[in-house]
Amino acid sequence: MILALFTLLTALAISAVAAFYSIVGLMAIFSASALSIAVMGIVLEIGKLVTASWLYQNWKKVPFLLKSYLTIAVIVLMFITSMGIFGYLSKAHIDQGKDVAEIYLKVERVDNRIQTQRNTIIRYEKQLLNLDTALNKYLDLGAVSKGLEKRDKQEPERKELVSLINKSQERIDLFLEERAEYQLQINSFEVEIGPIKYISAIVYGDNALDYIDTAVRAVILILVFVFDPLAVLLLVSANISFAEYNDKRKRALARKNKVPKNAIKTTVGQPQNGLRKVTKEQNGVSMEYYE
Repeated sequence: MILALFTLLTALAISAVAAFYSIVGLMAIFSASALSIAVMGIVLEIGKLVTASWLYQNWKKVPFLLKSYLTIAVIVLMFITSMGIFGYLSKAHIDQGKDVAEIYLKVERVDNRIQTQRNTIIRYEKQLLNLDTALNKYLDLGAVSKGLEKRDKQEPERKELVSLINKSQERIDLFLEERAEYQLQINSFEVEIGPIKYISAIVYGDNALDYIDTAVRAVILILVFVFDPLAVLLLVSANISFAEYNDKRKRALARKNKVPKNAIKTTVGQPQNGLRKVTKEQNGVSMEYYE
């Protein structure tokens, strides 16, 4: 009896949690009529459990068409509940990763800016290299004085190029600091999704982060598969346990009330005119008298 009660309570608890997730998920899908969806979901969840329990207890007595419809109705309601749970868990995952997706975009923009500054530095360095190449030609020809004169003329341009390179490098340093802050937020998110990342790594290896959403959907489908069906089947199991308990109790009462063979069964009636009717029966033979 204790196991039957515990099974029933477990079934109702799982069903209640599944109903909550399902209703919240359906409300998110049909947000324009959230209250109506909540009322409908509660009524349908109760109806599903009652139908499953009633159908089991009256399976042999129910006509085929009614039995078929109720069975299909329970299966469809389980599917609707599972769909709501899927919607709820999917929304939770999307909300969790929404801010991180924006951070990834910011990191990408910062990387583009860093690359732009690096390209600018390369361009300025090429200009400096061209200036050095021009001076080397004078040195190769042995015109050292002209080379030094040319160097003096190049000095303002060289200083300007060096200054621009330094400014670009300073911008890169600032961008790297900004990127480090974004990367810290991404690392925090990856710690939160650590378990699912390792699950994804089992299948996808080094590309696990690229398939996080796929792994999450797989985990959600597994949860959905065992959630509401488990509640309904546990409810049926509780009915089976209660039926077995009642059968054992009836058999125990029958054994307790069973009259032994050759025993005399005495029945005393209500007094009438000061006399009581006494009936004695043994092995199908009865005798009556008054006393």
